[in-house]
Amino acid sequence: MGQAIRISRHAGGRMKLYGITAADVTATIERPDTTENQGDATAVIKAFPDRYSGYPLKVVYERKGSDIVVVTAYPLKKKAWR
Repeated sequence: MGQAIRISRHAGGRMKLYGITAADVTATIERPDTTENQGDATAVIKAFPDRYSGYPLKVVYERKGSDIVVVTAYPLKKKAWR
């Protein structure tokens, strides 16, 4: 991808709380199942069937210059996410 991915303090706390790895956040950003623009931010969702109790991972990020700043990340606990 060529851009640096930085994790905000809030996103780091969520990742620690839910046991989300930086590799899973990167995979979600680089190869999402679903992408949605939310104003200045982009929300991406990717399924990890063997992790996060079977819930897909949602990552919200913003582009800041040449970097990607992860705003938050959490398991999406909704049944219908597609």
